[in-house]
Amino acid sequence: MKLEDYSYIYFLGIGGIGMSAIARWFKAKGYPVWGYDKTRTALTEALEQEGIAVHYEDNLVHLPEEILQHKEKTLVVLTPAIPADHSEWAYLKEQGYTIKKRSEVLGIITASAYTVAVAGTHGKTTTSSIVAHLLHHAGVDCSAFLGGVSTNLNSNLLISKGTTEQEVVVVEADEYDRSFLTLFPDVAIVTSADPDHLDIYGDHEEMIRTFQRFISQVKPGGFLFLHEGLDSRLTQLVQEGVKVYQYSLNSGQAHVQNLQVNGRWFEFDVVSPFGNIDGLRLGVPGFHNTENTLAAILAAQVLQVPAQSIKAGVEAFAGVKRRFEFVYEGQGKVYIDDYAHHPKEIDAFMGSLRALYPDKRLKVIFQPHLFTRTRDFAAEFAASLSHADELVLLDIYPAREKPIPGVTSAMILEQVNCPVKELLHKEDVVANLLRNSDFDVLATVGAGDIDTLVKPIKNILGNGGYGLEK
Repeated sequence: MKLEDYSYIYFLGIGGIGMSAIARWFKAKGYPVWGYDKTRTALTEALEQEGIAVHYEDNLVHLPEEILQHKEKTLVVLTPAIPADHSEWAYLKEQGYTIKKRSEVLGIITASAYTVAVAGTHGKTTTSSIVAHLLHHAGVDCSAFLGGVSTNLNSNLLISKGTTEQEVVVVEADEYDRSFLTLFPDVAIVTSADPDHLDIYGDHEEMIRTFQRFISQVKPGGFLFLHEGLDSRLTQLVQEGVKVYQYSLNSGQAHVQNLQVNGRWFEFDVVSPFGNIDGLRLGVPGFHNTENTLAAILAAQVLQVPAQSIKAGVEAFAGVKRRFEFVYEGQGKVYIDDYAHHPKEIDAFMGSLRALYPDKRLKVIFQPHLFTRTRDFAAEFAASLSHADELVLLDIYPAREKPIPGVTSAMILEQVNCPVKELLHKEDVVANLLRNSDFDVLATVGAGDIDTLVKPIKNILGNGGYGLEK
């Protein structure tokens, strides 16, 4: 399949973070682009402002006339989140349109490029964003398809100027639905391979086998950077000629030395097989973010970015929206928003919060994501959330799933061991905060629609609105 054979692009589920990046790419390349999504969000509104028509009702009357008239010239891009009974999808299949998953299209876009792919059950969005930032900041002409909005780029997409003979592309390699198996990278980073998406994989063993397949697709002569301590079986199918290096915060062929927390800055030296770098300063806090930065530095070194440019790039990195994002600081309170939705991610987030604010009272508002994930990891979620002084648990965000009888947020709450804990509906959070200001640090955590609370909470904190509903 060749993209030049198509003139019209239609997205089913255009509002997803990965889908929207590809939609923007097609738009930037001059293609007419349309899309459907279930929910209007800030991201879909941004797409509309950029000239992409988006509708929010599953109804054939909204299909663009150009698509209906030019079936052979239309490419339909599909997200796995679209339900099987979606009427537009059913019609387009029945009429014989070319329909490709987002991951397949990403594979086609990157097929002829020098590809840096970042995989992992957590850490991949931040790591791929840092790779793209380091390259871009150093003047390396590259494209990037990211799973989050880079604060530096103010986008989830970076498009190269086409100044190099072979395009360099940085991609987030998503393990959900085995999407990353469409990629054949020159450089691969694997940050983690913890059990997740067991609704897709069935068990962790099948997930390990799928990661093995992804790793086997690193091109001969390429590089694989693997977090130390991952299952040793992951590298069993590595192709001959691929150079494999392990990294972690404290050990491995690449690691960090002299790590110090100085206010919000994490300062450290890097030991690397490609050359050590001293005196790095990272303004996006967190031990996990330091580790992600280390992996990104290795990729930048492979692409010949000089040490001084890497140092400058690390210091200039402003983070990713909803990844340890400082929303408010003032009046003796700090408010941070984070996308963490797996117990390991929450562990890392909470550990870093405690390092930054060791003697402060921490209140966490967490929205579980998916019924299956809650069912599979309720005890692990409870253990990671027990580091809070006060916990507010919201209802499970279903995303693509139907409810599972007996699976609710109460499964987590009953196992949490912290001084204050309660269940709340999302619409009751603001009133709760107006009544209760007994915290120093507040964190909203989760991958669902908890981000819709960020502005209201920030307004409460900024206006000093406590006590209004005593």
